[in-house]
Amino acid sequence: MRESAVLDDLRARIAQIEGTDGRHDAIPFGIESIDCRLPGGGIATGALHEIAGSTDLADEASATVFLAGILARVEGPVFWCLRWRDLFAPALHLAGLHPDRVIHVEAGSDTNVLLAMEECLRQPGLAGVVGEVAKYSTTASKRLQLAAEGSGVAAFVFRRASRVEQAVEGTAAVTRWRVTAHPSEDLGIPSLGRPRWRVELERVRGGNPHSWIVEGCDATGRIALPAALVDRPAAQEERQFAA
Repeated sequence: MRESAVLDDLRARIAQIEGTDGRHDAIPFGIESIDCRLPGGGIATGALHEIAGSTDLADEASATVFLAGILARVEGPVFWCLRWRDLFAPALHLAGLHPDRVIHVEAGSDTNVLLAMEECLRQPGLAGVVGEVAKYSTTASKRLQLAAEGSGVAAFVFRRASRVEQAVEGTAAVTRWRVTAHPSEDLGIPSLGRPRWRVELERVRGGNPHSWIVEGCDATGRIALPAALVDRPAAQEERQFAA
């Protein structure tokens, strides 16, 4: 049996034990080096995921647009639960998530955000449910995971102003991501290149952490690997391993 087939079989067995056995679809990034590290080949629907930036405003914006790009590639409305409405909707549109698809739930506190998320997750047919919180408990994460499994809707906890060195409590989330701004390509002229991010997969069930430098979302919500990095030897080796 080929090595990739062995790994796929092992991941499937682990997912079955943990209750994420592929009953729901996945949202692929369309980048093999990322998708091959995720159960089901992408962001699992019917599951909980965590995303964070940092205390830096540029990192918070990068993480927000990264999340918007994922949701932009799924049909249906999005419930975005937050303490107060400070979400800059035009930035979501740049990543392909039209403001008309986003329903804002201004909850006033982290506790109410989590309650609103759980209620929204009971409704099937949504593109996703987002909740912006500073922190939440392991018990709360388990409740969100169960609610997501029941409806098949992807749930995203966005940890606002999360310090990179901050210790994180255990969670039921299938994946945990950190997205921070990275210098864009030097075009050699007074101009702005496509934004670049450092995307870190800090935790994934049945897999290992990894990080990538990617180009930010285009108008369809898709990220890309910089051309200079795609053809480097390490990338070639990674493609051969994934094959």
